[in-house]
Amino acid sequence: MYTLKSIQQLPIGIDEAWEFFSDPKNLNNITPDSMRFETLSGDERKMFSGQIIHYKISPFSGFTTEWVTEITHVKEKEYFVDEQRSGPYKFWHHKHFFREIEGGVEIEDIVHYKLPLGFIGRLFHPILVKPKLKEIFDFRKQKLTDLFGKFK
Repeated sequence: MYTLKSIQQLPIGIDEAWEFFSDPKNLNNITPDSMRFETLSGDERKMFSGQIIHYKISPFSGFTTEWVTEITHVKEKEYFVDEQRSGPYKFWHHKHFFREIEGGVEIEDIVHYKLPLGFIGRLFHPILVKPKLKEIFDFRKQKLTDLFGKFK
């Protein structure tokens, strides 16, 4: 099991942050173009517990896969959790936390994930998967800064 953690502070209120992140259509805005991310279904409504979202992604050149996640927990303006139901990981559990701070909001992501293919998955983690996830979350941080401004 691997863990990825990311924290970002933005100079916006909790209401604006929640409005943006609770709309599944905005995931496309904060995902690198190189991933050819496309929502196939499930983004017609604001986020709710039990929501199933079906995507198509291409995390690596020459490899495209479908990914189905379920929003399993939602506490408005505090947190939500998405879990993979089918897709590229053996296990994917992503918690998103929102906290009001002076001058804005702090957003914390904690992802627990496990790769398929046993030893081969563990072999590729440090050279392929971990750097790709870091790239995605770094892109996301920069894009959010571009959209909402830099926290002071």
